Amino acid sequence: MAKNPNLTLAGSDLAALLCSRVCHDVISPVGAINNGLELLDEGGSDADALDLIRTSALNASVRLKLARLAFGASGSVGASIDTGEAEKAAKDFAAAEKKTEVVWNGPRAIIPKNRVKMLLNLFLVAYGSIPRGGVIDVTLENPEYEAKFTLVAKGRMMRLPPKFMEINSGQVEEAIDAHAIQPYYTVLLAEEAGMVLSAVQTEDSLVYTAVMAPVE
Repeated sequence: MAKNPNLTLAGSDLAALLCSRVCHDVISPVGAINNGLELLDEGGSDADALDLIRTSALNASVRLKLARLAFGASGSVGASIDTGEAEKAAKDFAAAEKKTEVVWNGPRAIIPKNRVKMLLNLFLVAYGSIPRGGVIDVTLENPEYEAKFTLVAKGRMMRLPPKFMEINSGQVEEAIDAHAIQPYYTVLLAEEAGMVLSAVQTEDSLVYTAVMAPVE
C-alpha cells in the first residue's frame, strides 16, 4: 500500500491540532452549562435553566465519549476495541444533536483499535457532509478479517467534504489546520490500519467506503 504523500504532519503538530479539535467540539456545550448556571444565579426560571444545563451536559458528555474513542487511546485494555462501543458512541452522539438518525448493521466484533478509530472518524466525516441532518447507514462486513465498512449518508443538503477528498486522493493546497485535522486523521488512521478509503456522490446519497488494502 503506497504511502499518502499528503500525510506530512509531525507528531507534535498532529497532537496539538487534535487537541484544538476536541476543545472546539466541547466549548459550546460547556459554555451553555455556564449560561444555565448564570441564569439560576440571576433568579431566572429554574425549569429553563435546569433544562439548558441538562441538555448541554449531555451534549458535552457524548462528544467527549466519542472523542475518547475516535481520537484518544481509550481505556480499553490491549490493542483492540469492541465495535459495540463505536456503535453506542456514534448513536449517542447523533441522538444528542437530534438531527441525524444512525442505522448500524453488521456483526459485533473485537477488532484492532486503529480500525475502530478510523471507522468513527469516517462516521464524523459522513456526519459533517449532511449538515442539516438526515440518515447515516453504517454497515460492517467481515470486520475481524478482510473488513469492509460502508457508510451511506442521506440528507436534505449533501456535499462530499472537499478537504477530505483533497487529503485522501488529491493534492493539499493549504496547510492543515484545526478545521482540516479531523479528515486528515481519518486518512492517517486508514493508512495505519491498512485500509483504502473512497467516497462518491450518487443521485440521492453520499457513499463512503473503507476496505482492506490488497497485500503486495
